[in-house]
Amino acid sequence: MKLKSIIVIAAVLGLAVSAGAQEKFTYVDLAKRLTDLERLAVLPAPGDTCAQWSSYDRASKYDAAAGKYVAWDANGDGGGIIRREGDLSVFAEMEGPGCIWRIWSAKADGGRVRIYLDSAAEPAVDLPFAGYFDRKSAPFVYPSLVHDAASGKNNYVPIPYQKSCKIVAEKGWGNYFQFVYETFPKGTAVPTFKRDLAAEETAALEAADEILSNKRGEDPAGKRDGEAAVSKNAAVAGGKSVTAAKVDGPRAITAIRVKMDLGSKDEEIAALRELAIRITWDGEKTPAVWAPLGDFFGTAPGVNKYKSLPLGMTDDGWYALWYMPFEKSALVEIVNDGAAERTVAVSVTHAPLARPVAGLGRFHAKWHRDALLPAEPERKIDWTMLKVEGRGRYCGVVLHVWNPRGGWWGEGDEKFFVDGEKFPSTIGTGSEDYFGYAWCNPTLFQNAYHNQTISNNNKGHVSVNRWHVTDNVPFQKSFEGDIEKYYPNAKPTLYACTAFWYQAPGDADPYEPAPLDQRVGYWTAPAPSGVKGALEGETMEILGKTGGEVNPQDLDGFGSGWSNDCHLWWTRAKPGDKLDLALPVKDAGKYKLTARMTKARDYGIVQIYLDGQKLGGPIDLYNPDVAPTGVLNWGTHDLTAGKHKLTLEIIGANDKAVKAYMAGLDYVKLEKE
Repeated sequence: MKLKSIIVIAAVLGLAVSAGAQEKFTYVDLAKRLTDLERLAVLPAPGDTCAQWSSYDRASKYDAAAGKYVAWDANGDGGGIIRREGDLSVFAEMEGPGCIWRIWSAKADGGRVRIYLDSAAEPAVDLPFAGYFDRKSAPFVYPSLVHDAASGKNNYVPIPYQKSCKIVAEKGWGNYFQFVYETFPKGTAVPTFKRDLAAEETAALEAADEILSNKRGEDPAGKRDGEAAVSKNAAVAGGKSVTAAKVDGPRAITAIRVKMDLGSKDEEIAALRELAIRITWDGEKTPAVWAPLGDFFGTAPGVNKYKSLPLGMTDDGWYALWYMPFEKSALVEIVNDGAAERTVAVSVTHAPLARPVAGLGRFHAKWHRDALLPAEPERKIDWTMLKVEGRGRYCGVVLHVWNPRGGWWGEGDEKFFVDGEKFPSTIGTGSEDYFGYAWCNPTLFQNAYHNQTISNNNKGHVSVNRWHVTDNVPFQKSFEGDIEKYYPNAKPTLYACTAFWYQAPGDADPYEPAPLDQRVGYWTAPAPSGVKGALEGETMEILGKTGGEVNPQDLDGFGSGWSNDCHLWWTRAKPGDKLDLALPVKDAGKYKLTARMTKARDYGIVQIYLDGQKLGGPIDLYNPDVAPTGVLNWGTHDLTAGKHKLTLEIIGANDKAVKAYMAGLDYVKLEKE
């Protein structure tokens, strides 16, 4: 590189750093960030960071001396705190200048939560924790900023401070919390938050709420001077690609809109994974954007209608409103990796830059399955959403889960490692909590910053997304964003994601386009695994019972190992209760009797009888997790033709067990000797 070029670049970077360090923000400025997608492209100044305080399980640690992660899958995430001060719990402590951008909880109760700013003796906010979310206390009253989403409670009203922030809670505050905050570079001037906002500050929040509530799908910046659009209705042959737009710079793409006429749901799902969008900036050799076409618009598989701030799918088409600046050129292509020809209508809107291009990152979006997973064995639970080196901002993700056996898939926490951190500056409390909801609630929801677009009661396809707009995560050297994945691919539970971020021009992007066989066809439902010749417990005739309730229970959500993925579930019984089941025998003879039952932490100790005679000793069904017992041998018996009686009796429970005294019978099997 020539000396003159080095001097020019250094001068530009120096000005950028200096400007970042001396910025002054009013509350109105901060409120405008709620809808400002353009600012995401501004490369972060040194000292600009974003982190999270949460109630994560403090058993998770990094042992620096050993270089190992300890209890990395610890899951008691409801009440972790920094420390106690008398009867108060300390939730968070930050040094300013900074701003709280997001507050979330799964269970906010009446205990008061107090936010002290800039060493003041009196709190700037002193409310029952529920009062942060119930829209009864100004300024936390705007529905786009303060809302419930499938049991999750969210508050996006900015709370800035100049010197410091401390958050404490009284007893009875509830369970689970997250506070996401940005720390600005030293020298940045920000106001100290007060609930009694000035008229212009209230107006700024009202304006943001109007955009986020009622104008999703429109460019939040409005029509820009010098704006232009390129539209193309293209037939893309199988195995080919077409150029949707080629624009000379310096400019910025401000919107990409797509329309397609699709057939059946299966055809729709196939088309939106076979087609991909590819965007290359400034003549680079590799694209900065590559994703299956549907996933690029924030949901998968297929078309699932929703509207958020940067992305959406509507009756009028699909939109992407990320701000995408470039210096020399932008090339937008549609690639068809399938066999059938597809017709796609694409419109690309672009406008002149409002800032010098030297201070702007390039927009990236990449789709992958299981790429760049951690190498450390003790981190095997971490599933990597994004891992990059360089300078930029992480801005969000859409996660597509294939979970054919059902049950809760997302117990795992998000973890963000910034600039080489060994312990993440963001660590969460559960997958659904990261996406703004709670308690694995499958209810669909849509908001400006987070959405659940498919659920099906957590069985089959699940699609969720979250956009980090005000709470984007700046990085100077590197970023790794993970989410814990509790279940292995073999369950099967399969993840795929599209991550969205900005990165300095020339910084490495390690993600390659994924081949078609990774994108389609992997969502085949597993066949039920019935034991040949078995009498399924859930189908057995009930002859009588002295207590409790008997129902079939689908066990897909607990993994494999049960015949037909189901069992007979006896609940609400008590010690001494008996359950009589019919055991039919077709022909008289000598039979070997085997069975399989279920173990769990709230199951009891049972005694089994055949025609009133004990079959061996008591069976302890306690286990910390839900699991099958393995095959139980109940002996060989001379049986007459006809209906015999198999009896289960609850006789107690393990000392370690939750005393619910439940029992589960997977199957019984008679084999003639």
